[in-house]
Amino acid sequence: MKKKIISLLSFGLIVTLLGSCSEKKVANNELSDQEKEEGWTLLFDGKTTNGWHLYNQAKAPSTWMVNNEELVCIPDSINLLHGDLVSDKVYKNFDLKFEWKISKAGNSGVFINVIEQDTIPTAWASGPEYQLLEHENIGADYLKDSTKWSACLYSFAPQKNIAKLKPFGEWNESNIKQNNGKIEFYLNGVLTAEQDLTAETWENMVSNSYFKNFPIFGKNTAGRIALQEWSKGVAFRNIKVKEL
Repeated sequence: MKKKIISLLSFGLIVTLLGSCSEKKVANNELSDQEKEEGWTLLFDGKTTNGWHLYNQAKAPSTWMVNNEELVCIPDSINLLHGDLVSDKVYKNFDLKFEWKISKAGNSGVFINVIEQDTIPTAWASGPEYQLLEHENIGADYLKDSTKWSACLYSFAPQKNIAKLKPFGEWNESNIKQNNGKIEFYLNGVLTAEQDLTAETWENMVSNSYFKNFPIFGKNTAGRIALQEWSKGVAFRNIKVKEL
């Protein structure tokens, strides 16, 4: 009887191992079968900038390009259009996941609820920002303001929980969720920000900030997703979204 039990256990282990080996490894910028079933869609195919355009500009060659299956911004490029990159589609309730790596002393961001109008000069003038920052080399003076650290709701609150940031040149995993105006930010699996954009507290926060100078900032709970061009390079991959 003991030998029979051992044989059955061994058989079960072999079946498990064979099943694991037969599972297809999902490449970068692809969705697993489970993700497809759950309703995820890719916002970056790893080959083109399809689905994106420069804020307030038509699609044209820009500082945003694809290199080694990464969506890369090279801000010191010449003879190319500069600006933030925005999604063609508008999103309201969503779960957004993406990976990013940044250059030494780099500074960038991801905006949500961006409104694209000729009367609004930039993406950040309407949409709140998930900050992207390289901490080790940015300088102590900049880091004194903890509301400007990576994964913060930029300029409004420090990290809710301290998240460990990867060194520059290495990939971080980020997640932005929004449901009926309630947002959550995550960095490498850690919740770093929460805010209700429909609450009076948020309205008061905006009215007491620099952003009060921009009439529609933070007033929308739907809009485009934007990636910020800044003075340093940044790269993205595995950008995916699920509408809720």
